[in-house]
Amino acid sequence: MAKPSTKDLGTQPIGKLLIKQAVPASIGILVMSLNILVDTIFVGQWIGATAIAAINVVLPVSFFIAALGMSIGIGGSSIISRALGANNETKAFQTFGNQITLTLLFTISFVVPGLLFVDDIIPAFGGKGAIFDPAKIYYTIVLYGVPFLALCMMGNTVIRAEGKPKFAMYAMMIPSVGNLVLDYVFINLLDFGMEGAAWATTGSYMLCLAYIVWFFLSDKSELKLTKCQFKLRLPIVKEIGGLGSVTLARQAVVSITYLFMNNILFNLGGETSVTAYAIVGRMLMFALFPVYGITQGFLPIAGFNYGAEQYDRVRLTISTALKYAIGLATMVFIMLMIFPESITRLFTTDAQVIKETPPAMRWVFAATPIIAVQLIGAAYFQAVGKAIPALLLTLTRQGIFFIPLIFILPHFYGELGVWMSFPIADVLSTIVTAFFLHREVKLKLLKTTA
Repeated sequence: MAKPSTKDLGTQPIGKLLIKQAVPASIGILVMSLNILVDTIFVGQWIGATAIAAINVVLPVSFFIAALGMSIGIGGSSIISRALGANNETKAFQTFGNQITLTLLFTISFVVPGLLFVDDIIPAFGGKGAIFDPAKIYYTIVLYGVPFLALCMMGNTVIRAEGKPKFAMYAMMIPSVGNLVLDYVFINLLDFGMEGAAWATTGSYMLCLAYIVWFFLSDKSELKLTKCQFKLRLPIVKEIGGLGSVTLARQAVVSITYLFMNNILFNLGGETSVTAYAIVGRMLMFALFPVYGITQGFLPIAGFNYGAEQYDRVRLTISTALKYAIGLATMVFIMLMIFPESITRLFTTDAQVIKETPPAMRWVFAATPIIAVQLIGAAYFQAVGKAIPALLLTLTRQGIFFIPLIFILPHFYGELGVWMSFPIADVLSTIVTAFFLHREVKLKLLKTTA
């Protein structure tokens, strides 16, 4: 069986290896983020500002269900990376088969009630007033495609765990490009409105899954499956669940955050404030793509070398990833501080939205240069299979700090208090993560090496 690149994770120079892993991941995230960004621009310009708010209401629900696939993918991929590092191919293959089974079982079981209770779910997430009808149209159609998205997110992380970042990049680019083309056809040419936007999104998920299935059936993949590997094995399921719960908890908190933010902002400023948050949210997905790319590239390198007990390489991976990510985050920070109004005008011509969004954007991104510490720190514990600290660090920003702040600060500062909550939560969570990461390096990696 060919091993074209997996072993490179334990032998190539860390700087070169991180770039090799992170650049395709960054490009993939960039294209995916551009897809979301341009999709929002298309919807805003061709349908209206309310349609942007409607999509923002739907995203946390659909992304949470899809995140089941991502959490199973990342949890299993951590096992696969360490198993390949320890030359345990049997466990790697069994883990992959179990990932597929779990993804199908969980996503379908969530989609069905999600469709049955649509009229209750949408208002709960802020889809009120003029937002409700377009949100319901978009939600219903997109939810049909969520199982496809979940399998795509799961498969993408496994491709990266194999040390095949270019193929993972292609898997992220295909649905993004497909969605933009379908958006133009369905919304602009055929004038299908929100239905067109929704079917373009669902169609793009199907294109992505077709590519991922091709990859694993081809000779490009090292993970070859037999029917018996789809049978769930309790020890593997427990390990996937423990590590995957970190990602799932993160997305669950994100979804809850959207729920609270949309409702709080609707009460404070109506549809305009919800739309401003939707635009800022798109920039959070888009602007930080290089930092997320470094984090994605970091995961398989740290996991493989930890499994191979090459702790000096793990330490070097942490320091190199932090250096690259902090530098890139600082560049993003400078851009967003200078051009927030120009960015807002790309999405809408609504004068009130253009007035409210730039100051909000500056507050939200005020602590951007330091967030790399939190992302890399939480990713390290997930990569090496330490689920509990990874979970706790993942929850610190939004679950422990941010959500309480958005309920407390508006009592004193109104809507400004909501936007102020972002940098305060970033600073506090970074301090906590830095403490635990430093202690882990000192007690585990340095001590073990010595």
